[in-house]
Amino acid sequence: MCGIVGIVGSSPVAGRLVDALKRLEYRGYDSAGIATIHKGEMARCRAQGKLFNLERRLDSDPLRGMIGIAHTRWATHGVPNETNAHPHFVEGVAVVHNGIIENFSELRDELIAEGAVFETQTDTEVVAHLMAKYVRDGLEPRSAMLKMLNRVTGAYALAIMLQNDPGTIMAARSGPPLAIGYGSGEMFLGSDAIALSPFTNEITYLVDGDWAVLTRDGATILDFSGNEVHRPRQISQTAAYVVDKGNHRHFMEKEIYEQPEVISHALSHYVDFASNRISDNVNAIDFKTASGLAISACGTAYLAGLVGKYWFERYARLSVEIDVASEFRYREMPLSPSQAALFISQSGETADTLASLRYCKDHGLKIGAVVNVKESTIARESDAVFPIMAGPEIGVASTKAFTCQLAVLASLALGAAKARGTISAEQETELVRHLAEMPRIMSRVLNLIQPQMETLSRELSKCRDVLYLGRGTSFPLAMEGALKLKEISYIHAEGYAAGELKHGPIALIDENMPVIVIAPFDRFFDKTVSNMQEVAARGGRIIFITDEAGAAASKLPTMATIVLPNVNEIIAPMIFSLPIQLLAYHTAVFMGTDVDQPRNLAKSVTVE
Repeated sequence: MCGIVGIVGSSPVAGRLVDALKRLEYRGYDSAGIATIHKGEMARCRAQGKLFNLERRLDSDPLRGMIGIAHTRWATHGVPNETNAHPHFVEGVAVVHNGIIENFSELRDELIAEGAVFETQTDTEVVAHLMAKYVRDGLEPRSAMLKMLNRVTGAYALAIMLQNDPGTIMAARSGPPLAIGYGSGEMFLGSDAIALSPFTNEITYLVDGDWAVLTRDGATILDFSGNEVHRPRQISQTAAYVVDKGNHRHFMEKEIYEQPEVISHALSHYVDFASNRISDNVNAIDFKTASGLAISACGTAYLAGLVGKYWFERYARLSVEIDVASEFRYREMPLSPSQAALFISQSGETADTLASLRYCKDHGLKIGAVVNVKESTIARESDAVFPIMAGPEIGVASTKAFTCQLAVLASLALGAAKARGTISAEQETELVRHLAEMPRIMSRVLNLIQPQMETLSRELSKCRDVLYLGRGTSFPLAMEGALKLKEISYIHAEGYAAGELKHGPIALIDENMPVIVIAPFDRFFDKTVSNMQEVAARGGRIIFITDEAGAAASKLPTMATIVLPNVNEIIAPMIFSLPIQLLAYHTAVFMGTDVDQPRNLAKSVTVE
C-alpha cells in the first residue's frame, strides 16, 4: 500500500515529511519522493528503493519550503524506478497518488492528441496533466480539481499542490484511506493516523467521495458535486501502536475496508494495466508444460485454493488436485516431477502446509508459494514466490489476505491459460479489464451494503445454527462464510454445495434455520434457485446474496436479499466475499465476542 503525507506548515517541512514516511514503511514500497514550494518555486527529490536513499539525496541537495507532499510508492503502472516515482510534475502541478486510475489509457490518449507529452509509465501522470490543462484553460484551482475528479474513475487517494497556489494542498479519497490532521497554524494529511501521530492527535478521516482543501488555517471538505460536507474530528491514540485501527472499531473491520486498496497492489504485481495483459511475473512456474497442479493450504487459504482450482481447470485446462494440508501430507498422493505445486499461506509458516510442501519437493515438483510474508519459511523453501501484498493482517479471521490470495490465483490461472494457449489475446484483454475494475467495484459494494449487513446481523445473532449454500466458485465461498461466522461469533455454521442439499442438510431446515444462499446470475443460477425453492417449501429463512440480474430473475420470498452489482465471473468470488465478511463481523459485534482475537484461535498455526 502506497503512503501519502502532506504538510501545510509554519516551519520547514522536508525533514518532517521524511519522518512521517518512515512511519508508513510497514505498508511496503519500492520508491519514495517529496515535493515542496519555496519562494514561488516547486522542487522535488525522488529515489528508487528505501527511504535512506531519499535521505541521502536530501542531505546533499536539501529542499526548502513550508508546504510539501510526500509519497512511498508501490508500483502498479510502470516499473519501480526514479522516473515513475512520485511526486509527478506537470506545468506547476505536483501529484502523489495511491490506487488505480482505471480510465487512464483513454484519458492519456485524449491528452496526447491535444499535445501533452508524458514522461512516465504511470496512471498518476494523467491526473497531473488534467489539472495542468484545466488551470491552463483558466479554471481556478478548486474548479480544476473538481473537474478532474469528475473525469477520472477508479479507487484512488490523491494529494495535489499547485505552484500558483503555494499555501494550499488539495486531497481526494475514492477508496484508499486519507486522514486530515489539525495543528496550531499548521495542517497535515496522511494515509493513516500513524503518519501524523508525531504532529497531532486530532484527526478527521475522509470518507469515499470526499475531497478537501487544506491551508494553514484549516480544512474545507467537499463532495464530488462541490458541496461542503462536515466530518467529525476525533482524538487518535496511535502513538502507542505500530498499526492502528483508525476510525474502525476493530482491526477486522479496518482490514475489510482496506481490500479495495490492497487488491489493487496485489493485481499490479501480476497485471500490466497499460496493455491489459498478464505480466511475466506469473511465469516463475512453467505452467505450459505442467501435466497437473497440486494445491494445498489450511483454513481460509485452502478455500482460496479451492476457488483457484475452478479457475485453473476452466481457463487453463490444467487438472488440479487439492486437499487441506493436514490431509495432503499424510495420504501419500502419487506425484510426478512433471507436475507443479502451489502452497497458500498468509503467514508462510503454517506447519502442515510446510510439511506438504516438503513432501512435494522430495518428489521433484516445482514449488510455488502464495504468501503474504516474502521472508517466511514457505517462501524461502519454494522455487517461486507469488506475494499477495495484503500488508499486515492483525485480525485472526482472515479477510483481506483471502481476497488478495484470490486475486493472485486468478492472475496465475490466466497466466497459465495464456501460456497453454487456452485463451485468446482478446479473452485475456477482456478478463484483465474486469480484474482492473475490481477495486472500484469493491469500494462501491462496501459502501452500498454496510447498513443492510448491520441490520441483518442483529437477526442472525439470535440464531444457533446457519447453513450456507453455493455452486461453482460460490461453493467455497459458502464454506468461507460459514467459517468466518463460526470463528468470530461462535455460532454453528456449515457451508455446503447447493446440489448436496437433498443429500442430508435438508433434514435440518425449519422455520428457525437461516439459509444463506450465494448465487450470482451465472451458469449455475437456475439450479441454485431450485435449491432455494426446496428451502422455502420447508419454511427455511433465506438470506439471498445475488446480483442485480439475479434479484430480477428470482421472485422467491426471502428473509433478506443482498443485491450486488452485476460482475464478470472472474471477479465474482472477490466481490461476493464482502457481504459474507461483513455479515460475520457485525454478528460477532452484536454478540459481544472478541472479534480480533477469537477464543482458541491463533493467527499463524505453527504446530500440527
